[in-house]
Amino acid sequence: MKNSKKIKCKAARKPAVGTCDAYLWEAGAEKLVPVERVARLPLALLLGIDAARDTLLENTRRFAGGLPANNALLWGARGMGKSSLIKAVHAEVNRNRKAADRLALIEIHREDIATLPKLLRLLRGRKRRYLLFCDDLSFDSGDTSYKSLKAALEGGIEGRPENVLFYATSNRRHLMAREGIENDGASLTSTEAAEERISLSDRFGLWLGFHHCGQDEFLAMIDSYCRHFGLDVPAEAVRTRAIAWAAMRGNRSGRVAWQFVQDLAGELGKPMTV
Repeated sequence: MKNSKKIKCKAARKPAVGTCDAYLWEAGAEKLVPVERVARLPLALLLGIDAARDTLLENTRRFAGGLPANNALLWGARGMGKSSLIKAVHAEVNRNRKAADRLALIEIHREDIATLPKLLRLLRGRKRRYLLFCDDLSFDSGDTSYKSLKAALEGGIEGRPENVLFYATSNRRHLMAREGIENDGASLTSTEAAEERISLSDRFGLWLGFHHCGQDEFLAMIDSYCRHFGLDVPAEAVRTRAIAWAAMRGNRSGRVAWQFVQDLAGELGKPMTV
């Protein structure tokens, strides 16, 4: 009887990733594109989201330090700083860290989620730790790419690499549309549809909710921006104009506050360098 031969698995040689702090995942070429300067605000300027800020910061610090941490879903009101918080937390965690210990931020676009398993295979086993970030993540009926996300985060046989964490922002708490979810061409019952939505969101250990701010918070954001960027305008004049600006937009949020301050700085001829 012939001796059976042992089958050895050979891992493909991985391409170089680089030492930048931030990258964009270019799915078509299956490569990471370095980002020299990330568009973000300092963490101290993000007001009205204290609980979410503290939770995400602590979770990210643990991960960067080699400790267990959870994937995070930042969901809720538009313009309240979900993506800004992720980018600001990344910068804060890296502050004063040695180059070898710095956390890399990688943005993957919503339309490239189906390629997430390829990205994870590229990063698996590397010494550096990576924070994956997808902005405005949601899935419509008929879109099956959510299955790639579910498997990549927790459900596949490989599982999520220990050196990778996934943060996403969405206006939807459960990421998927309530109606029209299909399975093998057949409509699911309402109970089954709810289970399908929740099973995806359950891959995120942290659910951080963001809600529209009140007028006092809105004005506090603007005051903070004005002080940070040295916009010398009487407080009462700024308050009156800011309230009118919000009324014109029909909304109060961090994004609207930022847009108002940009308009004010432009009027004053004052550059805004973050």
